[in-house]
Amino acid sequence: MTNFKVVSDAVQYDDETITAKYHYDTTRVTKDGDNITVHPSRTEYTFKTERKVPRVGMMLVGLGGNNGSTVAGGIIANQEKMTWHTKEGIHESNFIGSVTQASTLRVGTTAEGEEVHIPFSEMLPTVRPTDLVIGGWDINNANLADAMARSKVFAYDLQRQLAPKLEAIVPLPSVYYPDFIAANQTERANHVIPGDKACMAHVEHLRNDIRSFKEEHKLDKVVVLWTANTERFCDVQTGVHDTANNLLGAIKRGEAEVSPSTVFAVASILEGCSYINGSPQNTLVPGVIELAQTHGVFVGGDDFKTGQTKIKSVLVDFLVSAGIKPRSIVSYNHLGNNDGCNLSSPKQFRSKEISKSNVVDDMVNSNRILYKEGEHPDHCVVIKYVPYVADSKRAMDEYTSEIFMGGHNTISMHNTCEDSLLAAPLILDLVILTELFERITFQTAEEESFQKMHSVLSVLSYLLKAPMVPKKAPVVNALFKQRACIENIFRACVGLAPESHMQLEHKQTLQMSILATEGA
Repeated sequence: MTNFKVVSDAVQYDDETITAKYHYDTTRVTKDGDNITVHPSRTEYTFKTERKVPRVGMMLVGLGGNNGSTVAGGIIANQEKMTWHTKEGIHESNFIGSVTQASTLRVGTTAEGEEVHIPFSEMLPTVRPTDLVIGGWDINNANLADAMARSKVFAYDLQRQLAPKLEAIVPLPSVYYPDFIAANQTERANHVIPGDKACMAHVEHLRNDIRSFKEEHKLDKVVVLWTANTERFCDVQTGVHDTANNLLGAIKRGEAEVSPSTVFAVASILEGCSYINGSPQNTLVPGVIELAQTHGVFVGGDDFKTGQTKIKSVLVDFLVSAGIKPRSIVSYNHLGNNDGCNLSSPKQFRSKEISKSNVVDDMVNSNRILYKEGEHPDHCVVIKYVPYVADSKRAMDEYTSEIFMGGHNTISMHNTCEDSLLAAPLILDLVILTELFERITFQTAEEESFQKMHSVLSVLSYLLKAPMVPKKAPVVNALFKQRACIENIFRACVGLAPESHMQLEHKQTLQMSILATEGA
C-alpha cells in the first residue's frame, strides 16, 4: 500500500480531516451573435474530507440477478483470496474493471523525470470492496448460490467454492408492479411484498428493511443501488411526479404511474441513504430530486455504462475532436441473460434505446463547424434476445463518417463481453465513490459554512450511460472528460492543481538544452 501525502501550505492533515485550499480557474462566456467574449475568473475553495472510513452496507435492488450474484460472489472470492481452475489454468481473485481498485492517478514526476502514479483508491480514504456488507431485495426467492448457478457467469470451480458462502444470503422480498416490467418476468416473481401498485405501506416496508439491515450489521451508513430489471418509462405527470409533496401524495393515493424504482428511491431518501439508478428508466423524476435536496441525500443515474456505450463515448469524441464528421452510428446487440429477456418487450427496450442513443449529443453539439444547429448523426440501436449466449453479450457497431472532400470512412467493430463481469466492478465503484463524496464538503471564500455537493451526484457520470446532472448544468458524455472530473476533484481535495498534461517544465528544459547545444 502506498503511503501518499501532499506536503504544501495549501493542505493540512489531522486525525479527522484533510483540509485543502484550492484555486478553481474557469471562464464565463457572453455571446452576442458571432461576437464571443471570454471572462476568466478564479474562485478560492476550501475542501474538507473526513478521513474515517465508516462501516458501509450496499443494498442492491435485484440482488438475485446476474449482477447482484456476481458482485456478491466477487466480494467473497476476494475476501477469501480464492483461486480456481479453468482450461486456461489457475485464476486469482481480483477487482479488474474497477476504476477505484484497478486504475491509477498520475501525481507528478521525480527529479530524474520518472512519472509517478498511485492507485486511485489511495489518494483519499475510501472503503475497501471487501469491507462492504451485502444485502438487498429481489422478486425471486433464490438464495445467491442458486442465483449464481442460474446466471452462468462464474467458472464452475469458482462456483463450487462460493456456493457454501452464498447459500446463506437470501434476498428480501421486493415490490412488483407487473405493468412496469415485461410479462415474461411473471414466473420469476415469487418473492414479492403484497400489492401491485405504489403505496405508502411499500415505502415504510422498504424503510424498515434498510433500518433492520443497518442495525443487524452495525453499519454506519447504507447505499442503495438499483440493478434490477429495466422498467418501462413512466408517464411523468403534473400533480404526480413534479414536486416532492405531489409525489408523496401520489404514492399515498396509489397512482398507477409511480414505478417500483421510484418507490425504492423515495424509501432510500427518507432513510437518509444515497440512491443510484443503474437501469435506464426515468426513476429520478423531479419529485425525487426535490425530495433528495430537501433531505440532503445523493441520487445518481441512469443506467450502467459498461461495454458498447463506453466505447461509443470514446470513439465519437475522438472522431469529432479530430474534425471528422460521424454521419451514421448503428449499434446491434444480442444477449441471453434475464436482462435480455426483459428487454425483448418493446416498452422496456424503449427505455434502453433512449439511454444508449443520447450518449453522443454533447460531442455533436460541441462542433458547429461539422454540425449545423439541429443536425445530428443517424443513430440506430438494436437489442435482440438470444438465450443460448447467456451472459456473453455480442455487440456490433458501424460508424460511418464524412471525411475530406466528400470521402467516407467506416469503422466496424465486434465486441464480446461477459456483461455482468463488466457491471459488477462498476457497481462497486458507484458505491465506493458515492460514500466518499458523502464525506466531502467545501466552501468558497465568500461562504460562511461548508456544503455538500448538489444532491444530483453528476460526478458519477463516468459510470452511467445517461448521466443525471443538476438543473441547467451541461451534460457531459465524453468519457475522458468524465474521468478527468473525478480525478481532478480528488486532486483538489489534497490541494493539487488539475492534471493539465502540459508538462511545460520538461518542454522548457528541452528548449534550453537545444539552445545550449546550438551555442556551443
